[in-house]
Amino acid sequence: MNAGTVTIAYLVAGVLFIRSLGGLSRQETAGLGNLFGMIGMAIAVVVTAVVWSGGSGDTVVVTPTALGILAGATTLGAVIGAYLAQRVEMTGMPELVAILHSFVGLAAVLVGISSYLAPPDASTPLTPAEHVVHLVEIGIGVAVGALTFTGSVVAWGKLRGSISGKPLLLPGRHVINLAMALGSVGALVPIVESADPWQGLPWLLGITALAAILGVHLVMAIGGADMPVVVSLLNSYSGWAAAAAGFVLANDLLIVTGALVGASGTILSIIMCRAMNRSILNVVFGGFGTEGGAPAAGTAPEGEMREIAADEVADRLKAAKEVVVVPGYGMAVARAQGPVNELCRALRENGARVRFAIHPVAGRLPGHMNVLLAEAGVPYDLVLEMEHINQDFEKTDVVLVIGANDIVNPGALDDASSPIYGMPVLEVWKSKLVVVSKRGKGAGYAGIENPLFFLPGTRMLYGDARKSIEALVSLVRKG
Repeated sequence: MNAGTVTIAYLVAGVLFIRSLGGLSRQETAGLGNLFGMIGMAIAVVVTAVVWSGGSGDTVVVTPTALGILAGATTLGAVIGAYLAQRVEMTGMPELVAILHSFVGLAAVLVGISSYLAPPDASTPLTPAEHVVHLVEIGIGVAVGALTFTGSVVAWGKLRGSISGKPLLLPGRHVINLAMALGSVGALVPIVESADPWQGLPWLLGITALAAILGVHLVMAIGGADMPVVVSLLNSYSGWAAAAAGFVLANDLLIVTGALVGASGTILSIIMCRAMNRSILNVVFGGFGTEGGAPAAGTAPEGEMREIAADEVADRLKAAKEVVVVPGYGMAVARAQGPVNELCRALRENGARVRFAIHPVAGRLPGHMNVLLAEAGVPYDLVLEMEHINQDFEKTDVVLVIGANDIVNPGALDDASSPIYGMPVLEVWKSKLVVVSKRGKGAGYAGIENPLFFLPGTRMLYGDARKSIEALVSLVRKG
């Protein structure tokens, strides 16, 4: 395989990755987008395996031993990936994505350290300036990779519930973060000045340690309600880590792919922050809903929650002409998306117009609710984003909120003391009746009380969401 063929293959793979991102922007084309991505990755893996298995000059030759190691590693990774994909539940998808991001970060760290210790290629000697740039690339790649690795592991723990979703706000945390960042930059100086890689290795390991601690501290300071943004942001970090590894390895495709992932993740994070009426810097450095170093609680709602029985909900649904379903993470936990689709079909057969209202940050992953509904077979045209359905709640007969909390909290609009004040929300309380399917009376994942539950037009349907929806399906179909 000559260098020209490699370049063309990399170009084709890059175009397929771009087409993949374009396809994933819409539900109708997401399957095709996935297919483009899979083909592009297959080309990238095969060509890269051949290129990096040995050779010199413009023509690359294959070393059987090196290629065997690469094939073994690729096969093992594919088997593990396929096993995890088959085993993981949709409720576990956010933490799986988070831990996969950590692998990218760890790979960037290992690539950077091994490249630093590797002897220079005598066939293409670097000038002193190029050597300095190469060392800086290694330092940046290792730092971003270490931050991504530990930050993703902490996010994985928070999403699993192994680590509390409450933000850890240490006194002087911004100064601590700045000191670690400056320390990482300062450690590059002795690395660049070291004549022997083994002399600079302790400093490179120091950068790794500082960046790893910084990753832990940054994500620990972010509260549970911001986890969708965190997952998106870590996706961006993993992309930049991959791009940095591409510069270190002089691999054009890895640079392009990493830049695509990094840029798309950054853009998605910014879009989600705008949907929360917050800046991305506030999410990363501020902690969730904090003031004076402690989490804000907002004004305590007054009144009482009014319970409603399933048969009464079924009667109201059968009489309704306009129904909107608002899914949240509670629906994912209860695995209720299948029964929700059955309820939707039953109501549509009864003559009602049923639609789904999706908030950009619903769930624990960008697009989490869309994925769950698509898995259950809900038609794409029934799923609407917040800005397209908010104006319709006034003419809606029944809104069924399933396991959602902060995204339907009216305190975001009228309570300046609320941690989510200013965040655009689904204005479900404007409908004739709001039924909230909820396990109990506790606050949501972010720990914020919701005044919606105490409003006169709201009724609480307590119990497991799946069992509650299945009961409603049975009652509605009875006629």
